[in-house]
Amino acid sequence: MKHIKSLLIILPFLFCYSGFSQNFYDINTINTIEIEFAESNWNDLLDSLYIVGEDRLTGTATINGLVFDSVGVRYKGNSSYQPGLIKKPLNIKLDHVIADQKIDGYGTLKLSNGFKDPSMIRETMSYEIARMFMPASLANYAKVSINGTYLGLYTSVQDVDGYFMQTHLHCDDNTRIKGEMNGPANGVWIWQGADSTVYFNQYQLESENGWMNLIHFLDTLNNYNNQLGSVLNIDRLIWMLAFDNLLVSLDAPINMPQNYYLFEDRDGRLNPIVWDLNETFGGFVNAGSGPLNPYQLQHFDPFYRLNDTDYPIVSKVLNSDLRQRIYIAHMKTMMETLFENGWYEERALEIQQLIDEEVQNDPHKFYTYEEFLENVYNGVGGGPPPQGMPIIGLVELMETRLDYLSVLTQFQQEAPPIINVNHDPETAFAGEVVWITTSISGAVTVELGFRDQPAGKFNRIDMFDDGMHNDGTAGDGTWGVSLIAGTTDMDYYIFADNGGAVAFSPAKAEYAFYSVPVTGEVVINEFMADNETTMADQDGEFDDWIELYNNSTEPIDLTGWYLSDNAANPDKWTFPDTLIEGGDYLVVWADEDGSQEGLHTNFKISAEGEVILLSDAAINLIDEVSFGEQKSDTTTGRFPNGTGNFMEMLPTFGAENMDVLNTLNPPFAQRENRMTLFQNYPNPFSDQTTFSVWLSEPEIVSLEIYDLSGRKRETLYHGKLSSGDHEFLFEAGSYEAGIYLTRLTANGSTQIIKIVVGK
Repeated sequence: MKHIKSLLIILPFLFCYSGFSQNFYDINTINTIEIEFAESNWNDLLDSLYIVGEDRLTGTATINGLVFDSVGVRYKGNSSYQPGLIKKPLNIKLDHVIADQKIDGYGTLKLSNGFKDPSMIRETMSYEIARMFMPASLANYAKVSINGTYLGLYTSVQDVDGYFMQTHLHCDDNTRIKGEMNGPANGVWIWQGADSTVYFNQYQLESENGWMNLIHFLDTLNNYNNQLGSVLNIDRLIWMLAFDNLLVSLDAPINMPQNYYLFEDRDGRLNPIVWDLNETFGGFVNAGSGPLNPYQLQHFDPFYRLNDTDYPIVSKVLNSDLRQRIYIAHMKTMMETLFENGWYEERALEIQQLIDEEVQNDPHKFYTYEEFLENVYNGVGGGPPPQGMPIIGLVELMETRLDYLSVLTQFQQEAPPIINVNHDPETAFAGEVVWITTSISGAVTVELGFRDQPAGKFNRIDMFDDGMHNDGTAGDGTWGVSLIAGTTDMDYYIFADNGGAVAFSPAKAEYAFYSVPVTGEVVINEFMADNETTMADQDGEFDDWIELYNNSTEPIDLTGWYLSDNAANPDKWTFPDTLIEGGDYLVVWADEDGSQEGLHTNFKISAEGEVILLSDAAINLIDEVSFGEQKSDTTTGRFPNGTGNFMEMLPTFGAENMDVLNTLNPPFAQRENRMTLFQNYPNPFSDQTTFSVWLSEPEIVSLEIYDLSGRKRETLYHGKLSSGDHEFLFEAGSYEAGIYLTRLTANGSTQIIKIVVGK
């Protein structure tokens, strides 16, 4: 029999407005970690385990008041670990004994001791910078005690594991490799033949399989370089090379065969992931023939290793004029958006202010409090042994470095400006023609990068200024090309080259991109990943659920179609004999319990965030949604129903999506009848929008714009307002496309709404 709708029990809604969830790695949160071992000689035991490289010591961890039993602890690090230190770096595995014991989805905690960073912000800020241009770990701070002894303030960095892989690549069981040095430094990515054993000292396999993938990649890089794009995400590597070089991160693969990961994506390419950023901004000084002095760090060659055959990671990647121009473009984007405007200096001081008191109170810090403050600007101290040279200040390094780079010939080349990027229609139906146009002057080559699956590979095709591609008159500087919309949203960016320099739009492409929403017949319409009290299935169980919607007027047979939570395994669960009527809804319980009556998948969806895929019987991708951390008893769904973007909303199980939560807190008009903030349409918008503020009485208010990293971008208004309505114009011309937060504050109370800037 055909399953038309799943059986359900509808219970009264219990809605929870919790605002922003406090993620374990929220930079504004300093976590408290208290470890208890039964053994009083725990330090000696951990030292012994470190020496032999074996196992962990088991104990109990209390994290922010939550107790985690049977966690595994070991010391970690290379130079940052020394037996005589009290404050040693730690690796804590929460699920060491108890499977799936995690905090906010994280099973392994990695804590650094600030060994060679007087400023205490190199690691956290470097990861924050990296995340703007490529996948990178979250990072913040933790206060750590063992058996009642306070060790001090640590940097806490997200582990690069399967959860990280699922978040950024939408798959978690593909090849995962860590680059490391277990012997003499002898280059990075050298081809040494087809025997996997010769690579054991330079690579650590962290997935079940992958040695043959690594060998094939190294063979292609070194011996069949014209096919490199089939085995490597080249653009992502170029971003990483630009990041490491600009920040003079020399404890990295541009200089040492360690401190990076390679993750295989859904297209079979390896993606480099940055790791171990505690010695960025010149904290590690050994390069070439010996230690570099401050002048050499400031004037570090942007094409370091370009002709070094022992470092194919550079010499076999930046081996063409075009890739070098892309490399320079990416580095200039970082320079312009974060350094030339002084953002990094302001952000360094902001992060230091967050931890100021804890640094002062750290009984085992390696530097004085005065050195902590000074190192943002100037070199200080020699640090704990064996470090002997002063550690250069961040501003001391970057001010001179920017001056040095900006006058180099390659950085002086003017790139073709890209403006007026548009796609028509704004929202496409599957199979519809989509025209993409842009205005560019002085370009020799203009290309469109596009893909039709999230986290997938971008392909590039030519755009035209010939008067025949919806581009106006031939030679007028307007370029156009058309694509046929598939079944899922289409991402794209613009690439332009004038022979001397290249430009991207958005500037952070391929990591940033524009999107064309595509509406298919059957779509993932709404899902709930943390069902506490909202809906129960026929057995009274509150499980995850996924709702599909048929946008057409005709019934569609889903028999043999698939649902999955892993892009590398799209046929994870198969629909039985199933029909979804035209204009109707179908709910599937994602509860990993196929023994129950109705539609129940063999997987659950994670409240910490992952991906959901819908594929037809031929495993053609029909729809896909990637999502982050979810709130309990709240769903994410399309608005408008069936066709719109995914937004946070109140559950509408098997019904039209209507109740969008565009506020992160309930309106003050509902709670206190004092004030309310709302955005006038349009939303999304590209150039400007207006905000309306209503006050029941005169108030001193602040109206501010923040990005999703929590950084304040702009203050629209600060001062006293009378009662009644007030409008404020927001100009977004200088903002990158994306989601931002508008915050209204009055008398200690805050209201936040999300806004979408779409270029």
